Amino acid sequence: MTLGKSQDSVKYAAMTRSTLLPLQPSRRAFLHRSAQVAMLGSALGLAARPARAVPLNVRSLMLDHTHTHERIDLVYATGEHYVPQALGTLNYFLRDHYSGEVGQIDPQLFDLLHNVRQALGSGVPLSYQIISGYRSPLTNARLRSTRGGGVASHSLHMEGKAIDIRLPGVPLAELRDAALSLKAGGVGYYPRDQFVHIDTGRVRTW
Repeated sequence: MTLGKSQDSVKYAAMTRSTLLPLQPSRRAFLHRSAQVAMLGSALGLAARPARAVPLNVRSLMLDHTHTHERIDLVYATGEHYVPQALGTLNYFLRDHYSGEVGQIDPQLFDLLHNVRQALGSGVPLSYQIISGYRSPLTNARLRSTRGGGVASHSLHMEGKAIDIRLPGVPLAELRDAALSLKAGGVGYYPRDQFVHIDTGRVRTW
């Protein structure tokens, strides 16, 4: 899918969001997201709807990267439509933090993150902490050689189909169980390193 923006523009968008967003959800964040939704409706050619119409299925993510210290809060999809600019921004945000290489992240992975948060119910923190997103083959090989075989040789991180996460305030086992309940891909549990791996591959657990 053509994103319609250069990598430099995407980089600027991601870093600008990480600078401007407050540390906790606020009225400003709410208003910002409302503006995003309004612009998305215009961009997708959606006609104005009566106030009582069923709202669009707007899907958003809030992410904090533990290595780059960037933060992002955006709407990435409405209904059946993914937002190209948002996908480009997320690709950059989840780049290989060792090499800076940007990969193509499977949009279904974003839906999986969204659905895990929904499965946890209301009252949970909104923002995921990201430990690892895309991983280049070179980085994967280096980590595999230095971490005693704890990294898969054909890791789905290299295909943009895996992510390692935690959700502050939510017990790690509870986060794992929410991911498992979806039966939507692989789920790995790493209590020593305090993260859960989820991916869009075949259903399995470890």
